Amino acid sequence: QVQLVESGGGLVQAGGSLRLSCAASGSIFSIRATGWYRQAPGKQRELVAVITSGGSTNYADSVKGRFTISRDSAKNMVYLQMNSLKPEDTAVYYCNARSIVVGRPDYWGQGTQVTVSS
Repeated sequence: QVQLVESGGGLVQAGGSLRLSCAASGSIFSIRATGWYRQAPGKQRELVAVITSGGSTNYADSVKGRFTISRDSAKNMVYLQMNSLKPEDTAVYYCNARSIVVGRPDYWGQGTQVTVSS
């Protein structure tokens, strides 16, 4: 089992920055990728950014050049630095971990609210 706890959400004005943190605990060795998803009211949950155990990253087109995903393996932490925030970035942001075990359901955090005011 893997437990994920997000922090760092809040209210920020458009153009501002926030850094989200995700603390992972449990069977960390079983994770092959960690990512951030978000879900806005009335919309489906969408991938924001992902980082693999090998360090490769991938971003949604809507956040490329503004958001950066990173990790501190020694601390079992994953971060999402969000710059130049826009009102459309408003959503609940969830930390996600994908297991190396094929067919194993993903692990999810409880989510943290990010609100960007115009």
